[in-house]
Amino acid sequence: MAGGAGTRFWPASRASLPKQLLNLTGTQTMIQATVGRLGELVPPDRTLIITNQRLVDEIAEQLPHVPRDSIVGEPCKRDTAPCIGLAAMYLAGRDEQATMVVMPSDHVIQDETAFRQALAQAARLVDEQPGRIVTFGIRPTYPAETFGYIERGGAIEPVGNEAAAYGVRQFREKPKADVAREYIDSGNFYWNSGIFIWRAETILAELSARQPEMVEHLRAIVEAWGAADFSPTFDREFTAINSISIDYAVMEHATDVVVIEAPFDWDDVGNWQSLPRLLGTDDDGNTIDAKHIGLKTSGSIVRGDADHLLVTLGVSDCIVVQTPDATLIANKHDEESIRELVKIMEQRGWREYL
Repeated sequence: MAGGAGTRFWPASRASLPKQLLNLTGTQTMIQATVGRLGELVPPDRTLIITNQRLVDEIAEQLPHVPRDSIVGEPCKRDTAPCIGLAAMYLAGRDEQATMVVMPSDHVIQDETAFRQALAQAARLVDEQPGRIVTFGIRPTYPAETFGYIERGGAIEPVGNEAAAYGVRQFREKPKADVAREYIDSGNFYWNSGIFIWRAETILAELSARQPEMVEHLRAIVEAWGAADFSPTFDREFTAINSISIDYAVMEHATDVVVIEAPFDWDDVGNWQSLPRLLGTDDDGNTIDAKHIGLKTSGSIVRGDADHLLVTLGVSDCIVVQTPDATLIANKHDEESIRELVKIMEQRGWREYL
């Protein structure tokens, strides 16, 4: 899943270059790393990318080994359930027994070998009971209010050195801080990773039972795939779908769900304050990804072009991001207001900065 509005990492991210198309943490963009970590487990000709129309060309350029017709651009944003349903219906048409792994393209996962082993474990659990849904839970490290949570139930017997796995008792939406603290203290909750493994026919059955109108629109799209009228059909039918997440549409209602405790390091790179966790800090608590000189600078995040000198003096807890046409200077504790800044630019008609 590779949509995105390009607001959280403004000014580096834009509508035409959201965070999954940026190199934030290494030598690859996030979508390149997402596809690459699958290794030989899922070859390019079995990789399907659902994005939005304006990103298709850039994604195709970044992933030249993925077939161009496997990069599908949605005409509008409709959240994750229609995206997943469309992919499932397309794949089921190619293979009625297809097993899918659904992954957001903006996660950082450090141990790729452990990740692939966990995917193989999940696929085994699905093969064992084809109607089963499997997801990964992240052991929480703080009472996050921005993640959904998974409450685990009874343990499932592992095979060999497989990771711990449990039945899912319940999915919980983003909690208040005091509730999140209770979740952590109980020891029975995980962060919801948003990564799922299931048979395509299983998720389609779940969507058909709870979102029948959505499925009818998706069926009209898939039936027109490759036809002369595919583009207008796609636009008309997909636009008619109501936005809904896969969590609300299916996961909160599904009964046969297993959560594997993720045996890999995971980070949902949500905003600029993710960078210190991923890139580390210097002795003054700064994370620097720029040509930079800092005096009396602490607790700050500085990012810029390699040929552009950034100098900070007497500042603390700041975010400084330089791009060729815009520069952000912000108190890092007020980072959520970046969305408000983007709305102001929209109101002023400054679309060249969006």
